[in-house]
Amino acid sequence: MYLLQLLYFHTVARKEHMTRAAEELHIAQPSLSKAIFKLEEELGVPLFERVGRQIKLNNFGKAFLNRVDRIFIELEDGKRELSDMLKNEKSTVSIAANNVGPFFKLIEGYLKLYPNTIFRQTIGSTVQMQQQLLNREVDLCISSPPIEGDFIECITLATEEIFLIVPNGHKFAEYKEINLLEAANCPFISLKEGFGIRDLTEKLCHHAGFKPNIIFETDVSANLMELVNANMGVALLPILQWNDTQQNKSVPIRIKEPVCNRKMGLSYIKGHYLTTASMQFKDYLIVAAELKWHKADGIA
Repeated sequence: MYLLQLLYFHTVARKEHMTRAAEELHIAQPSLSKAIFKLEEELGVPLFERVGRQIKLNNFGKAFLNRVDRIFIELEDGKRELSDMLKNEKSTVSIAANNVGPFFKLIEGYLKLYPNTIFRQTIGSTVQMQQQLLNREVDLCISSPPIEGDFIECITLATEEIFLIVPNGHKFAEYKEINLLEAANCPFISLKEGFGIRDLTEKLCHHAGFKPNIIFETDVSANLMELVNANMGVALLPILQWNDTQQNKSVPIRIKEPVCNRKMGLSYIKGHYLTTASMQFKDYLIVAAELKWHKADGIA
């Protein structure tokens, strides 16, 4: 069995179309078909179901693809490790995050220690971030809820209390605390479905006994505070998204019932090679969360 055979199989498995796979591989379709047939002969089982021009992975093919995926991941990790040894990665840290606002202070502190670090951040839904992590498109994920899975290591960095944020002048603005059920008739503002804070909003409201009337949804978390400040509605947010510059426009109200908090987690793939920069930043986050996050930065 040769690596080229595995590359051919991997491409056909992704495309599930022999002609398109051949075009991507820049080889003739008959040659590709012959190579797949020889691989199946060598393995002693068919890997695809063929119906006319259609080709789909069968159970043997799916099982074999899982193993082949790992081979190519290991090869890619090997290339990255060698590149890292040659210092060609320029200290790049790739992160997927749905809310890194509270961590900007930590990133600022890290850059003082390692000023040449380059951060590359992507934002997406919980499912999108998990897939980016599994596909090795990013090294680390900072998210709420924490990204978890069979091949994922997850460490809780912080637990944040969730408040009902209302515009100044709202009927609840003078309240010190509230039962969430009292806000059942309020218009809510939240992120789009699939994002952590949206899922949490629906979950908490459900626990309180009602379905939130979400009148405006966005995929940019910074817009939530702007919309609350514009008196468009109320929102469920961690206190850290509500800062001193907005105190004259919006008010955070502590929720008595139900218990409202969320966990912020750091996730990465078990056994996946991390560049020196990514490993250093991971360790820095963990130590900072343990020593500083709950104390010096006032996170609850």
